Amino acid sequence: MRRPASGGSAVVVKVGSSSLTGPKGGIDPQRVVAIVEQVDALWGAGHPTILVSSGAVAAGLPALGLQRRPTDLPALQVAAAVGQGKLMEIYTRELGVRGRVAGQVLLTRDVLANRGQYLHAREALERMLSLGVVPVVNENDTVVVDELRLGDNDRLAAIVSHLVSAGMLVILTDTQGLFSDDPRLSDEAELLTAVRHTDEILDELHRSSRASGFGSGGVATKVSAARMAAWSGIPTVIAEAGRADAALVAVQGGDVGTWVEPHSSRLTARKLWIAFGLRTEGSLAVDAGAAAAIVRSGASLLPAGIASHAGSFEAGAAVEVTADGRIIAKGLTRIGSADVTTLRGTHTSVAGGAVIHRDDLVVFG
Repeated sequence: MRRPASGGSAVVVKVGSSSLTGPKGGIDPQRVVAIVEQVDALWGAGHPTILVSSGAVAAGLPALGLQRRPTDLPALQVAAAVGQGKLMEIYTRELGVRGRVAGQVLLTRDVLANRGQYLHAREALERMLSLGVVPVVNENDTVVVDELRLGDNDRLAAIVSHLVSAGMLVILTDTQGLFSDDPRLSDEAELLTAVRHTDEILDELHRSSRASGFGSGGVATKVSAARMAAWSGIPTVIAEAGRADAALVAVQGGDVGTWVEPHSSRLTARKLWIAFGLRTEGSLAVDAGAAAAIVRSGASLLPAGIASHAGSFEAGAAVEVTADGRIIAKGLTRIGSADVTTLRGTHTSVAGGAVIHRDDLVVFG
């Protein structure tokens, strides 16, 4: 499966807070230097590189006299506001020592949902790369109100990879890669050196990490990010930040970390957002005929094919489409759950059209 990133292609490197902080908390400048050296090496190898960096909250804690990460959103936002400048100061200084210019980019994850915002963000990033500027990207934590937790930048990195049609996404973390089980608890845990984005082991890791806290540094979000990148046609390597050449070896096609093989085709930005950016609010179970029409023919979901539904949702909500207990698609429903109860199994003329139009439907099967 492994292969190098195509020559001259952009690369996105993501690093998490746990790989930037010292044992007593706060940003460790030497760890930042190690990441900068990896980014510099990629630029030197002919791959314009974007760095998606967490760590703003951790950088702000010492200045606020805090010993640990706050739990309330306003305090987190204050810490991020203070720390973002301090983090950029270190990146700017260390990249400058190496003859490179850093540029700060703050995004929100809904950049894919707004076409104008998407195009402006893509143009800005591409122009920065063409001018030799190293974009340092973070979520705009001071204004995000839905979530502010470690791991969100994994998905943001996948979005950025999509924006610039990256040749590879490299997620640097505090483990060697993805393991079959929690290596802290199981002697039988094995490093997954290469997987396909559809492999069931990734489903198991996603479920177990969300349920048990396994990999609190973000196993679930790393799996989601890798799959998001995969549906953009972009391979992902998840590797250890502590290995000095991890990113360069990954981009050169070497044996490091976990390789996630991408899908052969690329989703549009809008469908990528439907699939991975929107919270799932329910599910629709379909019969075999409807499943075949959706998966094989790319058809819309009609009311006649719905066998049952789960969850309470309104029209416009993102729902999963399942067949025999397996998720085959996700889309935006045109009717709410109350109407599904009444209209499922009826002819399209009775329901007034498709429940999920194919333009609003992402097929996973």
